[in-house]
Amino acid sequence: MTAFTLEWRRRWWLRRMPPGPLHDYLSVPPPNPSRDYRDVEYVAVDLETTGLDARRDQILSIGWVLLSGVRIDLATARHRLVRVQGDIPAHTAVIHQITDDLAATGQDLSAALPEFLRDLRGRVMIAHHAHVEQTFLSVACRQLWGRGLLARTVDTQVIARRLLERRQVPFTGSDLRLHALGERYNLPRYGAHNALSDALAAAELFLAEAAHRDNGRGMRLAEFL
Repeated sequence: MTAFTLEWRRRWWLRRMPPGPLHDYLSVPPPNPSRDYRDVEYVAVDLETTGLDARRDQILSIGWVLLSGVRIDLATARHRLVRVQGDIPAHTAVIHQITDDLAATGQDLSAALPEFLRDLRGRVMIAHHAHVEQTFLSVACRQLWGRGLLARTVDTQVIARRLLERRQVPFTGSDLRLHALGERYNLPRYGAHNALSDALAAAELFLAEAAHRDNGRGMRLAEFL
């Protein structure tokens, strides 16, 4: 989606949205892509879900952290467990370690998602393989408020692919995984499949990728979209 299309849709939706969390989110435009990426605020986010099909699977947890330019603000880190309908599939519980009993202690999505939207308002979303986050969050917004999520988004996996292709470095799909790329940039190693630690890893990866491309000269936000 182009910057013009996103802004046009934001304004169109805003005029038709009733008061509520999504209306409040849409009331603040995202940063202009022409701005220096170092002057932009971001929210790095990761989701754990019961599967990969947003039409039938559910969000189990949301983790996010804010960035101001090239600085991660750890004081803003948030991790919210989400109650789900039905039992959590055993094969996914093995991966993310969220059991039915643990999920039962979480919030309703109608409470967790507005909190995330308040932090995302007026900022750019960062995610690794962002299609998953974009799709699940959009479906959740549509279920709760009748419209999907419009977000200016940086995908750290897409940036990595572009960098490797530009340098003509051979790679496989596994080389583009979040933690494999973290190792490539000598970033701290976190346990995988925790929404907050993966959000933090995505934030650090973005800053490493940006520093690698920028080389002190400054770049527009558009070059990362």
